Amino acid sequence: MTTSSIIEPKVASDHVQLVHPAVKQALVSHALTGHSSAPGRSYLQAESPRHNPSPIDFDGLSFPSIGARERREDTEESRAARIEKISGAVRTILECIGEDPNREGLLKTPERYAKALMFFSKGYEESVTHLMNKALFQEDHDEMVIVKNIDVFSLCEHHMVPFTGKIHIGYIPKNGKVVGLSKIARLAEMFSRRLQVQERLTKQVAMALQELLDPQGVAVVMEASHFCMVMRGVQKPGSQTITSSMFGVFRDQSKTREEFLSLIRRSGI
Repeated sequence: MTTSSIIEPKVASDHVQLVHPAVKQALVSHALTGHSSAPGRSYLQAESPRHNPSPIDFDGLSFPSIGARERREDTEESRAARIEKISGAVRTILECIGEDPNREGLLKTPERYAKALMFFSKGYEESVTHLMNKALFQEDHDEMVIVKNIDVFSLCEHHMVPFTGKIHIGYIPKNGKVVGLSKIARLAEMFSRRLQVQERLTKQVAMALQELLDPQGVAVVMEASHFCMVMRGVQKPGSQTITSSMFGVFRDQSKTREEFLSLIRRSGI
């Protein structure tokens, strides 16, 4: 049996009361765009009611820079130029590691990798509002909704190597407002297909649902293996990182939280 190094979920790790309208918008904007009104300070400090937060421009695209909008608005010509630029950089990398980019096996590698990288990071071309278009419905349902075991593939922003795992997402509707189940998985896909850290990815999914649905509560738990810990550094295959982000009744009511954690641990139907 392989011993796993597990970081246990800490339910109190991101306690935020989304009550004050300005604070709520600032926090959600930070989660979705990556920007804070006060560079160099944590978003909790910057957007605290004690600090008179400044408005944050929010378009769902600009995480972590305005280059995301330029990319989404690429023409065929500008996209081809983007891929050519990445390909040139990959050729340089091949030369720097001691390879010959002109040998048969590597001739098309720069272009292949450029196109693959564009796919790995396609979340920069998507926005929350466009993703959720016409997917919000009214249903007579006020019990827990969970989509679990959603496969997630992302790139660590520190080393640009993969981390992969599963994310479990739950919410309790308020006033009958629900979202299409496939959109929950697509939301996780959108945020994961960017350069990420697992902690932020978990929180972005939770805060996006909290803002879109205004439910009684949202709970997100993610478990993943990071190749920056497996292939390099401490080289610990089998290690697993678990992160959580919870709002509303999932944070305030232990029984609701435990029900969610129990259901995502249960196997089978």
